Amino acid sequence: MHTSLYLNISGLGILIAGALVLSDINEFNHFLEGRVTAPPVVLIITGATIFLIASLGCYGAIRENQGMLYTFAFLLLIIFIIELAVGIAACVFKSDLQMMLQQSLQNSIERSSMDDIMAWDNVQKRLMCCGMNGPSDWQDYSKNRTIRASCCRPEFVDGSKDCKFNASLFQHRYYQDGCLPKLKAKIDSNAVVLIGVGLGLAFIQLLGIVLACWLASAIRRENAK
Repeated sequence: MHTSLYLNISGLGILIAGALVLSDINEFNHFLEGRVTAPPVVLIITGATIFLIASLGCYGAIRENQGMLYTFAFLLLIIFIIELAVGIAACVFKSDLQMMLQQSLQNSIERSSMDDIMAWDNVQKRLMCCGMNGPSDWQDYSKNRTIRASCCRPEFVDGSKDCKFNASLFQHRYYQDGCLPKLKAKIDSNAVVLIGVGLGLAFIQLLGIVLACWLASAIRRENAK
């Protein structure tokens, strides 16, 4: 029963963790493939599912119903296998993350559509960066070969919301850090959170499976007397 309660709490915890991570990276989803946003979504679904399954296990333990306890253990095992598969897929994808992000960012600069520009203005202001690897990316890849005003450092922004004077002659007025390493660092930091939460949950799940099977077996032996 205590294990079910721990699973209830951990289910809520992992749901909240998934929601926070998704919220943190979702504002940059214009540049991200579904494979990047999928793990926190899976975490949210898993957390909600575990909360419901733990309620079943708690009820089965109170009623001393071995069928419910075995069902509880089986469902936890299924969830554990799904988590393991998602974790392996995430590790495989991690090696391609840098290349995927760079290609996505470059394509976006080259298109320079209204949606692309809005997404770039947001990421450059939020992460205090410019272009993929620096301001020159806008001059090399964009349609009008002009550095975006959102690259301007706040202290050099004038009334027109652009850099003061002729900013192209004053590179120090722009953020010099590229958005590619900063965006990747944000994704990596969130991945560490997901991995930590996932490992903690996996341990509790395995413990729940073992204890549920042990309790069901004990009830069966007691009933056989």
